[in-house]
Amino acid sequence: MLHPQAQAFINLLVERQVPPTHTLPVADARKFYRERRAVTQPEPGDVGEVRDLSAQGPHGAIPLRMYRPLGSAAGVVLPVLVYYHGGGWTIGDLDTHDTLCRELCNRSGCAVVAVDYRMGPEHRFPAAVNDALAATRWVHDQAQALGVDPTRLAVGGDSAGGNLAAVVAIAARDAGDLPIAFQLLIYPATDMRRGHPSHTSNGQGYVLTRDTITYFHDHYIAEPEHDLDWRASPLLHTDLSRLPPALVLTAGYDPLRDEGLDYARALTAAGNRASYLCFDRQIHGFITMGRLIDEANTAVSVCAAEVRRALAPG
Repeated sequence: MLHPQAQAFINLLVERQVPPTHTLPVADARKFYRERRAVTQPEPGDVGEVRDLSAQGPHGAIPLRMYRPLGSAAGVVLPVLVYYHGGGWTIGDLDTHDTLCRELCNRSGCAVVAVDYRMGPEHRFPAAVNDALAATRWVHDQAQALGVDPTRLAVGGDSAGGNLAAVVAIAARDAGDLPIAFQLLIYPATDMRRGHPSHTSNGQGYVLTRDTITYFHDHYIAEPEHDLDWRASPLLHTDLSRLPPALVLTAGYDPLRDEGLDYARALTAAGNRASYLCFDRQIHGFITMGRLIDEANTAVSVCAAEVRRALAPG
């Protein structure tokens, strides 16, 4: 059964006649997503420090936002989570995920660096991948100046951001000079072919619909053959061995549920340590809805605890 709080959110969208994302021009979709925070997200919690930064990427500056946890001393070197926001590689920004990053920071005891990567349709695949990788490398290389430990660096993200985290982990393994200690994959998109059964069973009625997924896909992916590129579909990589430990979290009423499960299975089959957790009664995007959905707060706590455990010294 769908959680009553998730159902109440869906009913609210209907009552307020909120237009589906796929019916909106991109500028309006971004605006609606940003404004929805006031309804769905808890108030941003206090943290020890927030700094807006800029990393130099292959195509110019990449905006970043760094958080240090409440109560952390200024000189203490912290583990760090590099976080990529969700939004279908089309919507979302540092502000839409500010509350979540603050929560992960405080509850994990780690620094968090959020990445404002380039998005479609202005910047299509693989622009987001290039920015995510460049920003992560920058955090690693600037670790001393940032007060973080480059040997205790994790990547994470939700939805499109989960996709980018998985891809960065693979690319870092292949490069051999960017150690990633953990990957936090929150309902990640892992297969651009969009053929898993949950795309059909959960494709209508649960906020993220097949039409909206197609809208995001078509704003990000320029050529059909890009669906088969592992940088878009990490599940299709021919070698998923020797990757960092992972937590893959999904939602039962999410079209992306099955490709998340398959990615967790593939990671385990390739010899990696991968944990899988499905919130059976939830919808895609629920983790940022803690004002309305109690299980969102549970999910954030689980994610933060796993990051803390993975990045603990020794």
